[in-house]
Amino acid sequence: MLLLHRAVVLGLRQACRLKSSHSRLCIPSCSANDSFQSQYPSLAFPGYNSSTRRWRVMGTLLGLGAVLAYHDHRCRAVQKSPRIYTREEVKSHSSPETRIWVTLGSEVFDVTEFVDLHPGGPAKLMLAAGGPLEPFWDLYAVHNQPHIREILAQYKIGNLRPEDKMPSTLKTSDPYANDPRRHPALKVNSQRPFNAEPPSELLTENYITPNPIFFTRNHLPVPNLDPDTYRLHIVGPSGHQSLSLSLDDLYQFPKYEVTVTLQCAGNRRSEMNQLKQVRGLEWTTGAISTARWAGARLCDVLAKAGHQLCETEAHVCFEGLDSDPTGTAYGASIPLVRAMDPEAEVLLAYEMNGQPLPRDHGFPVRVVVPGVVGARHVKWLGKVSVEPEESYSHWQRRDYKGFSPSVDWDSVDFDSAPSIQELPVQSAITEPKDGEIVESGEVTVKGYAWSGGGRAVIRVDVSLDGGLTWQVAELYGEEQRPRKAWAWRLWQLQAPVPPGKKELNIVCKAVDDSYNVQPDTVAPIWNLRGVLSNAWHRVHVHVAP
Repeated sequence: MLLLHRAVVLGLRQACRLKSSHSRLCIPSCSANDSFQSQYPSLAFPGYNSSTRRWRVMGTLLGLGAVLAYHDHRCRAVQKSPRIYTREEVKSHSSPETRIWVTLGSEVFDVTEFVDLHPGGPAKLMLAAGGPLEPFWDLYAVHNQPHIREILAQYKIGNLRPEDKMPSTLKTSDPYANDPRRHPALKVNSQRPFNAEPPSELLTENYITPNPIFFTRNHLPVPNLDPDTYRLHIVGPSGHQSLSLSLDDLYQFPKYEVTVTLQCAGNRRSEMNQLKQVRGLEWTTGAISTARWAGARLCDVLAKAGHQLCETEAHVCFEGLDSDPTGTAYGASIPLVRAMDPEAEVLLAYEMNGQPLPRDHGFPVRVVVPGVVGARHVKWLGKVSVEPEESYSHWQRRDYKGFSPSVDWDSVDFDSAPSIQELPVQSAITEPKDGEIVESGEVTVKGYAWSGGGRAVIRVDVSLDGGLTWQVAELYGEEQRPRKAWAWRLWQLQAPVPPGKKELNIVCKAVDDSYNVQPDTVAPIWNLRGVLSNAWHRVHVHVAP
């Protein structure tokens, strides 16, 4: 009797679990509080005595408990064994009406509810609708991160059948197979696309950064362009013909040379990550470099095409020849007033440090916009046009913008913030490195300083005690012209180590000629993309006994 009682209770408990289950694969059952007699009047067994009725009821409940327990077992088995789909079934789910399915490896996902939340925009995710994600993840390798896979896992609905796991559509060439070889000293932040920075100890060895270790920021595969067939398309204004310029045509324009520092908007992002997680490549202090660029002035080429300044707002839009599988190219824009200003010295550059542009840096032609964030220096330039609005490129409208520390990915509105153009004042320590052991007696501290918009760096202050006391560093490098200080200043401080000190908290901060100065901490400038990171740079070192 006790065993019978336990079987009935077990069955009822299984029924309760089935009732509360949210699985789409299980059929809801009864609640322990439901009235069995109202649903199953036959259990009253009229005409039988009470003892017989009790045995009948108990027997029936035992059977019911066994059925429910078996049903629960079947539900668990189904849950543990995901549903199997064919690739044809997945292919038929490619629109909001049929729901949007994608695959990754052998897994199938229903991402219908995520499409509008996709950071790159719904259109990009819809390119994979009904098919595999691999061709796009191969191109945008930033997706292959744990937090991205965790998001995707929430939408899993099953697996592909084994024979469908490797579709013939994936037998395509690797878009990165023809990328150039890189210098082994570079610290790689991502391979596909390639993004890397020089080690800090090499960064300030020379005022002009050698081409092989100049920081590299790519968004897409590096195109392999033939200089003999290359053409730059300059869209003319209404009533004028467009220009199609070969390299030889560009060489006919007056050649200008300008020393310019390029800095990625994400330089020093790693310091924001230490405070709170952001999205983006883990740049340290090396997403900045300086070169001597040569080429034709953009203002001269635009004037040749018939463009001139206008009273209404206008933008010069640049389109690169690097593109994704859909043909979408990297793009960006700058205000027309800057592009047409000879004093702004914007170049269509074809030389870098006296040599043709390396492939990683835009061969055969790139834009160089002095004093402006690196994202606007479009490489492998294919098209230039003047438009009433800024570029509609994802990288102009939906990236490279700054926000309040209170804004997160649920509340961000990219349309509410202007695109980054000029960058704030910046400095960083390149020697000694964090955690290094320095000799007692005297310490040498080195670094760089730069400010956007052509603002000259007038001073770098260095502290050995975390900011309690300060000393002024010596600046060196090319002399900076007023409002045309396009390149960094390198700096150095040689200072005695205070007697008895076992460690030093070295800090630097720069001041530009508008008396802009770096903020002392990261917290007030933290933002979800980790851009514009320019707090005091800090290095902690130990003093040798």
